[in-house]
Amino acid sequence: MSSSNKNLSTFEGTKIPDASSYKFGVVYAEWNHEVTNALKEGAIKTLLENGAKKENIIVKEVPGSFELTLGAQYLAEYSNVDAVICLGCVIQGETRHFDFICDAVAQGITNLNIKYNKPFIFGVLTPDNQQQALDRAGGKHGNKGDEAAVTAIKMLGLKTSFKSESKLGFSK
Repeated sequence: MSSSNKNLSTFEGTKIPDASSYKFGVVYAEWNHEVTNALKEGAIKTLLENGAKKENIIVKEVPGSFELTLGAQYLAEYSNVDAVICLGCVIQGETRHFDFICDAVAQGITNLNIKYNKPFIFGVLTPDNQQQALDRAGGKHGNKGDEAAVTAIKMLGLKTSFKSESKLGFSK
C-alpha cells in the first residue's frame, strides 16, 4: 500500500507481546541526526510503552548508516541483548553512493540475523529527500523507529513461542 495516505506506525488490531523480559540494543547513525534522533526516540518510547525496562535498553551511536552493521554486531557480542534495532537514514543523492550504502547495510543486517539467531531490525530510511525522511521520523507517515521497536518485540515473541512449543513437544 502506498504510504502517501497512511500513517504506517498504526498498530490497531495487532497484538504486541509484553517486552518486560527482554533486553534491547538500539544502534543509530549520527549522520542525518535530526531524522535518526527522532527514530531513536520513537523506538525507545515504543519499547517502554510495551513493557521494556529502561535499564534493559542499551543505546549506542555510530557515525553513519554504513557503520550500523558493526555497531549492531558489537552490541550482540559485548552485551546480553535479545534484539538489536538498527536506525539510520540514507537520502538519495546524485551519485550511486546511495545504492552501495543501502545494499551494504541491508546485507549486513540480514547476515547478523542469521549469524546470531536473534532479531536485528532494519530501521533504515531510504527516502528521495529530506522531507520524506522527516515524514517517516515522526511526521505524517508515523515513525519508523516505532515500527522497528514493534518488529523487535514481535520477533522476540515469535522466537519465544517456538521455544515454548518445543518444550511441549510440538516441534518437528
